Amino acid sequence: MTDVRYPFTAIVGMADLRLGLLLNAVSPAVGGVLVRGEKGTAKSTMVRALAGLLPEIATVDGCRFACDPAAPDPQCPDGPHHAPAAGERPAHLVELPVGVSEDRVVGSLDLERALAEGVKAYEPGLLARAHRGVLYIDEVNLLQDHLVDLLLDAAAMGRSYVEREGVSVRHAARFLLVGTMNPEEGELRPQLLDRFGLTVEIAATRDAAERAEVVRRRLAYDADPAGFADRFAGQERALAERITAARALLPEVELTDGALRQITAVCAAFEVDGLRADIVMARTAVALAAWAGRREVLEEDVRKAAQLALPHRRRRNPFDAPGLDEEQLDRTLQEHAPEDEDPEDDGGGPDGDGPDGGGQGPDGGGPDGGAPAPGDAPEDSVASTDPGSEPAAAQPGEAVPPQGPGGGRESAPVAAGDPYRTRLFAVQGTGKGAQGRRSPAETDGGHTIRSRRPQGRLAHLHLSATLRAAAPHQVARGRQERALVLHRDDFREQVRRGRESNLVLFVVDASGSMAARQRMTAVKGAVLSLLMDAYQRRDKIGMVTFRGTGAELALPPTSSVEVGAARLEQLPTGGRTPLAAGLLRAHEVLRVERMRDPNRRPLLVVVTDGRATGGRDAVAQSHRAAGLLAAQGIASVVLDCESGPVRLGLSRTLAGHLGAAAVTLDELRAEGVASLVRDSRSSAPRKAA
Repeated sequence: MTDVRYPFTAIVGMADLRLGLLLNAVSPAVGGVLVRGEKGTAKSTMVRALAGLLPEIATVDGCRFACDPAAPDPQCPDGPHHAPAAGERPAHLVELPVGVSEDRVVGSLDLERALAEGVKAYEPGLLARAHRGVLYIDEVNLLQDHLVDLLLDAAAMGRSYVEREGVSVRHAARFLLVGTMNPEEGELRPQLLDRFGLTVEIAATRDAAERAEVVRRRLAYDADPAGFADRFAGQERALAERITAARALLPEVELTDGALRQITAVCAAFEVDGLRADIVMARTAVALAAWAGRREVLEEDVRKAAQLALPHRRRRNPFDAPGLDEEQLDRTLQEHAPEDEDPEDDGGGPDGDGPDGGGQGPDGGGPDGGAPAPGDAPEDSVASTDPGSEPAAAQPGEAVPPQGPGGGRESAPVAAGDPYRTRLFAVQGTGKGAQGRRSPAETDGGHTIRSRRPQGRLAHLHLSATLRAAAPHQVARGRQERALVLHRDDFREQVRRGRESNLVLFVVDASGSMAARQRMTAVKGAVLSLLMDAYQRRDKIGMVTFRGTGAELALPPTSSVEVGAARLEQLPTGGRTPLAAGLLRAHEVLRVERMRDPNRRPLLVVVTDGRATGGRDAVAQSHRAAGLLAAQGIASVVLDCESGPVRLGLSRTLAGHLGAAAVTLDELRAEGVASLVRDSRSSAPRKAA
């Protein structure tokens, strides 16, 4: 395993990402950068390479908090520093693992000294180590929300505040914050997105020659890392010197009133919330000017700052991709250009501006996403009382939709209705799954409710309970001086209560009986609303659809709710109703997921009108399949999609076999739905251990 980093200047393409990282290296006050992109696009490689370009820092000898000898932190826990001895070292690159605990991030009481010496001492965390360096969070979207809040607060204030376990500490924590994520694995909440200064969207190039160069360089690096690094050593030195020069120039850059008015006008035009965007844009524009070697912010700096700082702040719906309307941006800049400047001939866009040719900002355009207007789908025959009846045949002169896989008519996908807020559906009992916002659980990050003897490896020591357990035995154990005499039986661990995320598996009826346009629009709107609820509660989601002759796993369990919304939008309808096949496929999916993640409890949401066709005893088969799921103790909800003046109550019958609540589309919004799952589960079989 080599310690030689891949050179920053050897990375091909990705001009915006390169520029965003360099601007933060010049001015950490910009607030960090969030890198969004598909897997395998060298996100992590570029971040690690940046650390090698940062200038060495002068530190106080022996200070664990990297105090600058020229201006020591007066609140440094290792201080005060009077005429300290100094040395130099490289800036640290601190990588934050996804499973990190809060005490590892901010630091905590030094338990070894507390128990052995009886003194209260602070053990620094990763924030202290990252001070004046780079804090890198790979897969930041998978990090627990309370940790992301904590990190972003420290990055914004430049200081970490620790109040825990009797320790009260303040120390400087200024660092270049970089987060990378693959949107397919789940999104960050909009509130957290807003806390990152800049965002960059990246994707692998589709140019064959450029891809070949990427592969060629990577193979050369793997074969001889040191030799490959030597090839780019000159470019690396030149870039490092440019960063140092830009840092020195930064305090001299003037943000004119005209440029400031353009910044605030752009933020107002794009209706961003709060004033953080204005501040970040101003800092970014100043850093751009310093990077270009200028002492005044120009319109091109404001434009580029907007392209980097605003796309992720324009989001209004969790399922909307970040983006920026370039025409609106140019129009706003021209309308608010300083009177002594000529806004014409500015190129109409950012091509070529910026030191690295980083003129291609994230494109917020793309396809509309709306489904094409399909022909009217045939309505259900509401006069029929046969659960196995199929939609009526087309009338003379009526357009015949394409045939589905089961021989029935297939309708083109229809758009979902507007999403709305749904009530909470929670799994009964107390789980032990990953932290989230749905069902009660014992979690690592919840509030402490009691102590207990350790069950397995001691993870979270309950200090006061441990001391109380050991105190009565100190005389008998021959305690000397201040040190405590502890035995294994004295240790107690914290029991923390919070909420967990669940696996919400949707089983959606896409058969001909659901194909009426108005009904399917309402059904998709309801499912989209539940998907949004899952997004907000940090759940994993999956989707099984059934129609024609069988069922398919339309969306394997994933944290990317956006993918689920896209699959729902594309869902066609038509054919018979193999309800039993859909339930059995759901049973198989949950069985596999239980083996992969036994602590994540499932919530099954069956979206159907309750009809079952496609074979002899289709209704009885669906009831047997429902009983199989109920016997496994799986919490379920049936979303009753039956409509019309004549209702057969088939969904409620199915819900009875599942041991589930049956909720109509109207009741999905109503008060009291939160208790339906719990009420239905109280009489259903308990989930198997």
